[in-house]
Amino acid sequence: MSIWWSLHLRREAASVPLARRLLIGTMETAGVDPDISYDLSVALTEACANAVEHGGDAAPGASQAYRVTAYLDGEKCRIEVADSGPGLPPAQDFRPARADAEHGRGLCLIQELTDHVRIGAKPGRGGTVVSFDKILKWTKDPSLLTA
Repeated sequence: MSIWWSLHLRREAASVPLARRLLIGTMETAGVDPDISYDLSVALTEACANAVEHGGDAAPGASQAYRVTAYLDGEKCRIEVADSGPGLPPAQDFRPARADAEHGRGLCLIQELTDHVRIGAKPGRGGTVVSFDKILKWTKDPSLLTA
C-alpha cells in the first residue's frame, strides 16, 4: 500500500496540530501501530515547530509558508518538512541543545524517535529540509483494508 500527501502551510503555530492530526488519521486508517504513529507524530510536531519558528524571513514579500509531505510506502514512512528560512548554520556551528535545555531539543527528539534523519539545505531558493524515516509496524485489522 502507498499513500502520500503534501500540505502547504502558513508559518503559524495553529498549523502544527493540523499536520499532526492529518498524519495520525492517515496512519490510523492505514493500520499503522499506534506507538509508531505516536513517535512519528511527535517528530513531525518538532519539525513543524522548527519551521514555524525559524523557517522564514520577516522581510516584506518573503515566504511565510512551509511544506509538509508524508509518504507511507510499503514498510516505511518518510516525512519531509521544508521551509524557506535562512537555513541551518554551517555544520561546525550547529550543536544540539543539552538534554536539560528548555529550547533546541527538537532535532535530537526527531533523531531518537525515527530510524534515519537528514537535515540539509533546500535546493534552489534556500531554506531547510528536515526529512526522517521510520519502519512501520501494523495492527491486525487496518480500517482502510476492511472498509
